[in-house]
Amino acid sequence: MLDIKFIRDNKDIVQEGAKKKRVEVDIGQLIALDDERLKQLKEIEDLRAEVNRVSNDIARDQDSALKIQLIEEMRGVKEDIKNKEEKLKKTIEEWQKMMLAVPNVPDMTVPEGKGEEDNKEILTWGEKPKFDFPPKDHVELMTALKMVDFERGVKVHGFRGYFLQNDGAEMSWAIWNYAREFFQKKKFSNFIAPAIVHKQHLYGTGHLPGGAEDIYQTQDGDYLSGTAEIPMMGYHSNEIIPREKLPKRYLAFSPCYRREAGAHSKDTKGLIRVQEFYKLEQLILCEASHEESVKYHEEINKNFEEFLESLGIPYRRLEICTGDLKAAHVKSYDTEAWIPSQNQYRELSSASYYHDFQTRRFNIRYKDAEGKSRFVHSLNSTAVATPRILVAIVENYQQKDGSIKIPEVLRKYMGDREFIKGLA
Repeated sequence: MLDIKFIRDNKDIVQEGAKKKRVEVDIGQLIALDDERLKQLKEIEDLRAEVNRVSNDIARDQDSALKIQLIEEMRGVKEDIKNKEEKLKKTIEEWQKMMLAVPNVPDMTVPEGKGEEDNKEILTWGEKPKFDFPPKDHVELMTALKMVDFERGVKVHGFRGYFLQNDGAEMSWAIWNYAREFFQKKKFSNFIAPAIVHKQHLYGTGHLPGGAEDIYQTQDGDYLSGTAEIPMMGYHSNEIIPREKLPKRYLAFSPCYRREAGAHSKDTKGLIRVQEFYKLEQLILCEASHEESVKYHEEINKNFEEFLESLGIPYRRLEICTGDLKAAHVKSYDTEAWIPSQNQYRELSSASYYHDFQTRRFNIRYKDAEGKSRFVHSLNSTAVATPRILVAIVENYQQKDGSIKIPEVLRKYMGDREFIKGLA
């Protein structure tokens, strides 16, 4: 959420930012509604001041008849206040709804574009594997090696269901353990975060009101989180963090859930787009400085890319254009791994920063050097998501005989084996 004062002072910039993001919002209408909100609030405050003044007069006055008259008049004023408060309540609800619809302003460096086709490739790394045989996709490879069971997954879970088994499960545990050690060197505090969260935390991160179709809801009215970003942002809600404790650097593991309702016909086979998965997420809270946000954004994105490099997976980095940039984001990178069977790169990580867009909603603050209360800045990035990364590993490391060469950094977690071969 943007500060209403910032919106009023920079209405043209905010309106243009929304236009670039293809978000329909009328900033002029919002400001007019805010004027009405402030007007109604002042009317109520003036009436309350009158009640307080008259109450003091009643306490001092000795004339009983006058007291009765003033008390009767105040009954009418109090009733007027009650009616105006009801009206203000409705105005505030409408105002809050409009405020939630205002997107964050994209950074000036974000490339302009209409959609994902206009995202800008800014870096590539690694050599794509060259096979002297027709490469197979991960579904065929992992099924033959009994690393995954899709048939029983669908029987138990339904659409997009899967069981990881044998070396499929072993490789997932290996990745989690390797990632834990890898990111510990980056000075993060480790967390295992809850996956069930209250509704207000999804509004806080910006996953609601948009995106509701992809979120699972419980019978109690809570939600299943699609990323540890959501509970970790809630961790410090309504708190003032001592300035000397910033930045906060968290690495959080959690199960994640996503309905994929908006992508019903996309990637219906395999492990690229599933409804239940596991993820390690990087999250940083820092001082309210654009330069600090940019610095940490580059850092956490590079952390993931270094992780991919250590696995030997070719990748590219995309700078997300304005038309594909999410409402809450100031700037985002996607890092995509090479998938041989599809002859294209596919997303494995997204790194974004928000300024105080999220923390204003969560009310996470600190006091700056002058003692002024400020909202911290937030940013996050995927550390690693399973099982999707298995797709990149299995396909890039496949051998002619159908076996999978295990990346060197994972071998110590898999019995020091060099290959995954078919079960006897």
